[in-house]
This record gives sequence, C-alpha cells and structure tokens, in this order.
Amino acid sequence: MSNQVVAALLAAGAGSRFSGPTHKLLAPVRGKSLYQWALESVRASGLHVLVVTGDVELELPDDVVAVPNPEWRDGIATSLQAAVHAAGEAEAVVIGLADQPRIPPEAWRLVAATDAPIAVATYAGARRNPVRLARAVWPLLPRTGEQGASVLFRDHPVVEVACPGDPADVDRLEDLEQWS
Repeated sequence: MSNQVVAALLAAGAGSRFSGPTHKLLAPVRGKSLYQWALESVRASGLHVLVVTGDVELELPDDVVAVPNPEWRDGIATSLQAAVHAAGEAEAVVIGLADQPRIPPEAWRLVAATDAPIAVATYAGARRNPVRLARAVWPLLPRTGEQGASVLFRDHPVVEVACPGDPADVDRLEDLEQWS
C-alpha cells in the first residue's frame, strides 16, 4: 500500500455505554447492523478500506482488510496503532468510527484529498471524524489509552475540511432509537 491514502474504520471497542440486547455495532438499524452503514459509506468513497476489529466479530466483504486488535481493551489509541501499522507504506490514513452511520462517502473523499499532515472533517464548524493523518505524524500518536488523534490537534497545525453529513455517533441505546 505505498503512495496512497487508505481508510481505517475503527470498530474494536466494547460499546460499554450501549445498553441494548446486543453489541451496539451489531444492533439492527433499518435492515442492517449499525456498523454496516459506516462501512458501506467508506467503501463507496473509493479508498482502500481497513477495519480494526476487537470485541465483536464483524462480517466484512472480501475487498475490506480486517485488522484484529487484540489489545482493544487498552483504549482507542491501540486501534489507531493497529490501523497505521496495517496501512503499511501508505502516505496517509484516514480514520473514522464504525458507530457514525451518517458520514457520507464524500466526507471521506474530501478529507483524504487534502495534502495536510493532519486534516479533520468539520460539520457546521465542529471538528469530527474522519481525520487524515500523514505518515510523518504516525510516530506522534498515543500508544494506549482513550485519547486518539485529537491529542495532536493541540500542538500541530490542523487543516479543517468542511464536509456534508451528520457526524452523530451512537453511544447509547437512545442514540440508536433516534436514528431508527
């Protein structure tokens, strides 16, 4: 995967705030599991797609690379590390979350198209996912813990990319019910 930008969908966490009868990523929403909405969107972006998995097994199509994260319990930072490691020689990775079902393919494409070392999607001026991280900043990412790429935003220039869509994520059963 050299000389390209790849997309990584983080789908490894336990979803512990979700009180539904199943793991939140497997919760049914309009005829599909929650994660499938985000996965279909990133696949439609045209980027090569990695999915970082952990707590729950996901069915992934053949054109998607599954990246197991056995250390997912140690926080989202471990999933970021798994993603950049799996990106190999790519020039950048664009990171998104599997519990954000309304981020359209265009948002992924717009963020991926920048040449900034760090770029973040904005929705009505608010920073959210996806986030583009050039290879040069990968060594600066945290290795463990619940902080992700946003730790880089404090000390490094960040290009904001206005994007269409709705960045709302599903953390609780109530969030899912609002979208269903």
